Amino acid sequence: MKPSKYLLSSAIILFLLTLSGCGGIPKDALILTPDTIEERQTQSRYYDTTDEEQIIAASAAVLQDLGFTLDKSETKLGFLVASKDRDATNAGQIAGAIVYAMLTGVALPTDRNQKIRVAMIVSPSLDEKRAHVRVKFQRKVWNTRDQVSRVETVDDPEIYQEFFSKLSKSVFLEANNI
Repeated sequence: MKPSKYLLSSAIILFLLTLSGCGGIPKDALILTPDTIEERQTQSRYYDTTDEEQIIAASAAVLQDLGFTLDKSETKLGFLVASKDRDATNAGQIAGAIVYAMLTGVALPTDRNQKIRVAMIVSPSLDEKRAHVRVKFQRKVWNTRDQVSRVETVDDPEIYQEFFSKLSKSVFLEANNI
């Protein structure tokens, strides 16, 4: 086979492989389920201000008070990311691993540490008279073998309620220079 025929054959095969990998978007991929809507309501609040920078500053203060370190912040875009490292050991998991090891002679890895990450977006509301804040807490857990054992969104409504309660107080204090 000549180089030009080889190149043309390779290009055709690559093109066909690329086309075969495109399955398209599933029909229900863009449908909002009741769970999705409930999750967004838990993760979102509106504030009676259009000063997005004030909300970012108040959010940064709240997150730092909660032990987070600011990783990224882009005030003009209304974006903030923070994280903190925490212990992830679980006594029940360790006890189960010990029993399993005693019965089988095989040591199971257990959760050791985790990184909790929060991402927040502040944007104008549709009526442009308020600010919309959406926050999402996630955690990544490593086990005793330094493998990621779990990556999950934190879905406990109490955590979001606590954050927004503290943020509301902080926004009030920032607005009144207290």
